[in-house]
Amino acid sequence: MSTSIASELRKLLGDDAVTDDKATLVAHSGDKWFAAEEPEVVVFARSASDVSKLLKFASQKKISVTARGAGFGYVGGCVPVRKGIALSLMRMNRIKEIHFADAIAIVEPGVITADLKAAVRAQKLFYPPDPASMKDCSIGGNIATNAGGPRCLKYGVTRNYVIGLEVVLADGEVLRTGGRVHKNKTGFNLISLFVGSEGMLGVVTEITLRLLPLPPARATLSAAFATMSQAAAAVQEIFAQGFLPSSLEIADSFTLESARAKIGRAIVPSGSAHLLVDLDGQEESVRGEAAAVRELLARKKPNALEMAEGEIDCEKLWALRREFSNSLRATGLTKLNQDVVVPRSRIVDLVEFAEMLQRKHGFPIACFGHAGDGNIHVNIMADRFNRDPAVRNKVEHALDELFAKILAWGGVITGEHGIGLAKKRWWPEATSEVARDLHHKLKDILDPDGILNPGKFLD
Repeated sequence: MSTSIASELRKLLGDDAVTDDKATLVAHSGDKWFAAEEPEVVVFARSASDVSKLLKFASQKKISVTARGAGFGYVGGCVPVRKGIALSLMRMNRIKEIHFADAIAIVEPGVITADLKAAVRAQKLFYPPDPASMKDCSIGGNIATNAGGPRCLKYGVTRNYVIGLEVVLADGEVLRTGGRVHKNKTGFNLISLFVGSEGMLGVVTEITLRLLPLPPARATLSAAFATMSQAAAAVQEIFAQGFLPSSLEIADSFTLESARAKIGRAIVPSGSAHLLVDLDGQEESVRGEAAAVRELLARKKPNALEMAEGEIDCEKLWALRREFSNSLRATGLTKLNQDVVVPRSRIVDLVEFAEMLQRKHGFPIACFGHAGDGNIHVNIMADRFNRDPAVRNKVEHALDELFAKILAWGGVITGEHGIGLAKKRWWPEATSEVARDLHHKLKDILDPDGILNPGKFLD
């Protein structure tokens, strides 16, 4: 891109909205995945009008535009593969409205997820989606990947809370769909088309979210077991007895050993499997359910069993779960997170298959995640991944085997991170020819020149 394009953008949007200095280009070259590509210019949008002007300009010039939020994705989804323009939405960070009676929030895409959760909680309302990176990730990024989190077991994922969108299309036209009502059957569900579309169909500039009443009570149970089979059996028994926890999290031995090395053995309970069960609702019902679940877990002969009540004490038990990713990174190995989903009955099979891959290929594999819905994060821990092509080749072969097995079990290769670049190679295996053809037709209609986040799985 010539300097004249950057100059044109400054005239169009203002000097403070356009940057092409080296440090800013590098900062907008990727996300938490290892791949990166510097854009030729970064645009910081302040409004839907800015985004509309930019996309009209880019559409006329046939320039690639890769929209991005906070850059905390795990699959290279906001890497500007074709260089061009990186469009940052982080200056669009206003919570425009929280309305108690309507139980909605209207926000811009740059709002940090944890900030929104805190703001609605202060008004006795509840926004359930809670991705692990919620203190750093943005609502816009959550929309792009249809983010989940531990609470999606009971409450659902981001898509279940989006009831209105303002989207700027590739040609600069502004689409408003949905609104502030909680039920709407006026035509096709265009909202779901854009939620999870990874920035390839339009740029979201405003989101209307439905909120729930804030549950007044919460309890958490932490149980450690000698084996994953025991922990998985406890999960099945919880459901068999008619309980629906808000969260059910599981972790394997390598994950726990990494946590012991980082935060101390006194904090991490002994055992090769760990289970966290979260319950919420009215005080009396939570108290009764927690006692019943505790009794159920005790019958499974855990190595350790602990229960907490109330937000502060529950978060102390959750502190261990929130340290798992950091503990794995602290090993010094490259952590390659695969957010696969298997039928719930296959959780032990998945962990055992990961152990087989570990023995076969010679690198550790850590499994933890959302046992309640089968969304387990399989983390390949590779030494010299960024320096040794042979290691990368070995990882690719292991992933070939992992994804083939997941699909054979009726699972999927991503539950909440998206395809991005990281899983682009396996997109054809994970989908049918009819599904891929329909994706391409939708892309061609909404982005005929292919300027929005090019180079990803639809290319």
